[in-house]
Amino acid sequence: MDTLSTLSLALGSSWLSGLNAYATIGILGLLGWAGWIPLPETLHPITHPLVFGIALFLYIVEFIADKVPAFDTVWDSIQTFIRIPAGAFLAWASVGHVAPEWKVAAALVGGSLAFSAHATKSSIRASANLSPEPFSNWVLSLSQDGFIVLCLYFMLRHPYLMLAILVLFLIFFIWFIPKIFRTFRWMFRKFIGLFHKERPVRPA
Repeated sequence: MDTLSTLSLALGSSWLSGLNAYATIGILGLLGWAGWIPLPETLHPITHPLVFGIALFLYIVEFIADKVPAFDTVWDSIQTFIRIPAGAFLAWASVGHVAPEWKVAAALVGGSLAFSAHATKSSIRASANLSPEPFSNWVLSLSQDGFIVLCLYFMLRHPYLMLAILVLFLIFFIWFIPKIFRTFRWMFRKFIGLFHKERPVRPA
């Protein structure tokens, strides 16, 4: 793989992992196993049927969980411990056989990209849950799945487009950071409020 393709694979896969780690690993592993795309040797473990099979099964679970208002926010909270490490791993493995310091740097950048995507997604989905109807969740979830497939295609066939999308996202993310903090602060207060409900005042 040339430098542009390697950069697109490392940064693109780690960023998409922040949106849906199971879909990213499952699709990449399946395509690599089928021989449709060349993957670095260090990424070959995900082409094992056991690995991408589990990933695709968990993607189906997430596909269903993502359509349930409120529960999708709980699911996203749990996925914090999966998407970010997965993003770091994908970036680390995608750069291939390079000096250890470059692999560590790739893992740090990949984990950060996964976090930015995960935080943005979680904030938007939590805001959508304020709406009483479920359709906004379904539209967001289905749009995200289609977007991931499109980005995977760009990442593998048109790496310059994938890198352009990443640049645009980072510009948006910098602008969106205050909204993310406000959303997470609201979620934290709601969570704390569950354990500090005011007791009813008895009449004198």
